[in-house]
Amino acid sequence: MLNIQQFTFSPFQENTYVIYDDKGWCAIVDPGCYFDYEKAQLKAFIQDNQLTPKLLLNTHCHLDHVFGNKFTYETWGLIPHLHELELPVLQRAGEAGVKWGVPFDAYSGEVAFVKEGEEVVLGEERLQVLLMPGHSPGSVGFYKEDQEFILSGDVLFRNSIGRTDLPGGDHDTLLNSIRTKLWPLPPKVQVYSGHGPITTIGYEKQYNPYVNEGLF
Repeated sequence: MLNIQQFTFSPFQENTYVIYDDKGWCAIVDPGCYFDYEKAQLKAFIQDNQLTPKLLLNTHCHLDHVFGNKFTYETWGLIPHLHELELPVLQRAGEAGVKWGVPFDAYSGEVAFVKEGEEVVLGEERLQVLLMPGHSPGSVGFYKEDQEFILSGDVLFRNSIGRTDLPGGDHDTLLNSIRTKLWPLPPKVQVYSGHGPITTIGYEKQYNPYVNEGLF
């Protein structure tokens, strides 16, 4: 069984997640820690709970989701796992930080790629990789079928969807990803988004004004 700890970091109020099993293995998902005190908070949680970081996962690589990639690598030796279509986004993250007025020391080292349909393994636990482009070219979700939750990045929010006006974004592609990858999931599946509160597939199918088709 995986446990989930959520942090909200940076001026963008991005949700960073630490997922961990009963043996203390953990994965850091979208480390958005920007300020030093946020990095200290993430590190303290891992140390205080005697966790051993094994994976760094990026649902996508917009700057607010990778602020802490280099910190995570330097602290625990973890390289980012991301979809190959996100590599150019990661490589432009430092430049984007300057453009948006939030300069940061961007990660520029080795990466590992995840693919649609494969599984990410953490100890004895497995999460399925779902490719969900539209917000970003290689956005992925990490789905835990037996526990009915998905880490969805910025694809779907409570009562909203990801923006599509950034480079590589496309509104129709995003809607198609939601309808073909998320809507088929069971209604009780909890959606841990990149921003905002937890929601469920069932709630969003009924009430989300951007994709509401009355399919509860």
